[in-house]
Amino acid sequence: MTTQALPSALAAIVDDFQALTEPERLQLLLEFSQGLPELPERLKDHPELLEQVVECQSPLFLTIETEKAGSPAGAVRLFFKAPPEAPTTRGFAGVLHEGLDGLSAEEILSVPDDMPELLGLTRAITPLRMRGMTAMLGRIKRKVAASSAVRS
Repeated sequence: MTTQALPSALAAIVDDFQALTEPERLQLLLEFSQGLPELPERLKDHPELLEQVVECQSPLFLTIETEKAGSPAGAVRLFFKAPPEAPTTRGFAGVLHEGLDGLSAEEILSVPDDMPELLGLTRAITPLRMRGMTAMLGRIKRKVAASSAVRS
């Protein structure tokens, strides 16, 4: 698979990872973990609004919201909660947030399920952690699809 099948922001992130050596890729993943935005106040005290991705080794919770832009293709907003002591999980969430946040449902649903493998981390990170990122993407896509079906 090439990055041409990806939305432009996500393709740029994948290109950045692919241009680096494995140790540099891990450093970039850590940078994404530090850049993961905090939950907005309206979600911080309402854990019931977040869904846990149980496939992740570290506790990771997420939710989506679709902006009411007046059109059926409103922007999808992603929100993640992951502990600071889980930099790999936070890094994966940061990659997905930066690459997918603000896109339309159609753009998110078109992301190939095996996109995490394009980051080139499969030898540097355990298969269990890679499954966690794939599960994050899958959960986002399922929530987006369900939200789109409700809005149709």
